[in-house]
Amino acid sequence: MTTTSDLALLSIEDVAKLIATKQVSPVELTEQMLARIEQRNPQLNACLTVTAEQARAAARQAEAEITAGGARGTLHGVPVAIKDLFDTKGVPTTAGSKIFADRVPDDDATVVRKLDEAGAIGLGKLGMHEWAFGITSDNLHFGPVRNPWDPERIPGGSSGGSGAATAAGLAYATLGSDTGGSIRIPAAFCGCVGLMPTYGRASLHGAVPLSWSLDHAGPLTRTVRDAAIVLGTISGYDPRDPASEDRPVPDWLEGIERGPKGLRIGVPSAYYWDELDPEVERVCRAALASLEAAGASLREVDGPAVAVPDVINVMFVEAAAYHAPHFPSRRADYSPQVAALLDAGSQIPATAYAQSVRAMHLARGGAADAALDGVDVLAFPTVPVPAPTIAETRAGDPSMHIVRTTAPIDFTGQPAIAVPAGLTSQNLPVSLSFVGRRWDEAAVVWAGRALELVRGPFPAPPLA
Repeated sequence: MTTTSDLALLSIEDVAKLIATKQVSPVELTEQMLARIEQRNPQLNACLTVTAEQARAAARQAEAEITAGGARGTLHGVPVAIKDLFDTKGVPTTAGSKIFADRVPDDDATVVRKLDEAGAIGLGKLGMHEWAFGITSDNLHFGPVRNPWDPERIPGGSSGGSGAATAAGLAYATLGSDTGGSIRIPAAFCGCVGLMPTYGRASLHGAVPLSWSLDHAGPLTRTVRDAAIVLGTISGYDPRDPASEDRPVPDWLEGIERGPKGLRIGVPSAYYWDELDPEVERVCRAALASLEAAGASLREVDGPAVAVPDVINVMFVEAAAYHAPHFPSRRADYSPQVAALLDAGSQIPATAYAQSVRAMHLARGGAADAALDGVDVLAFPTVPVPAPTIAETRAGDPSMHIVRTTAPIDFTGQPAIAVPAGLTSQNLPVSLSFVGRRWDEAAVVWAGRALELVRGPFPAPPLA
């Protein structure tokens, strides 16, 4: 039997080939991944609830189906894990909150059900920032999730467990959600791929909301191809989600290997490249230069004009509205950080919220896509700094600085992918993001894969 160290950091496609050729069975793979979680999770605190017996039963079923010739596709028999704000039938879904500590849903979220129908093996639920309202995943109730590159550093958030588990090889893919950067920030800090689709592409039915207007569901994986596979699995119209749109779901692997030649990249001239850590800028500029040398064209453009206060108005007011049944009546059960944000949301005037919602609709109605005239994608650093330490974020909240380049894209509803671009001198990941027009995920995965091709293999973190 192949050892877990040989298997854990393979791509979904590679491990699927081993399953298809019977070099490894879903049962063997699941057992090895469960053993790996048991060994490494104490250092990371990425996995909040491990559903070992359910995973074993699903793996046995997958093995029997595949042996009988009933393979369902690339994800059949492949272990994955779920951010703990997506409902899972019969398994606690806490949203990182003390209030939901004993909440056990009666049904799966749509994206979870779609993974199950594809034959993926659910390993359990992943730690996150409380109520998804923050970017550190330093959770007062369940403990901090730690970065596999340096356990004294944050993994990002709010999908911190998803980023840490993916990068450390505790699952082949994870589900995350993104409201102000919560898929892309953990991907950036943990050195993996995070793909946020167009708003309305993947159903939010069964997801505990932060902001109904800004939430996106999407995958974190170790390769761009894997992200395209998982997104294709979880996407599609869902009548139970009022934000879901009835759009065709293409095969995003088609055309993904075109490489840099012919790729037109818009580089925003202001804001998105401002206030950067020098090493972040150095690595990202070098990545773009490599793409250009390999045949891509770079062009200076204006990025989407989004006022961050508009993002805050929408996010904070909608969060306060969702939490009204519990807050402030159960203030003691909220962390001081989240309570302060909900206080702020309750004080934003209705007129300010309405004006910001209007600006959001204008952006999604074509104003943001206009920034891509003449180019296929926009490119800029995913986050302005490498992962800070847990101690640093406790001393001063860096959230507003970290989300300055991610949050505007939640507001525009455009698709975006975060891809590792290189390492700092301290051996910390740096990430480059590509943003496309609404419904053009094909362009962002093409660009992300082109970066992988010129970059070469990306190293695994020390704790992997």
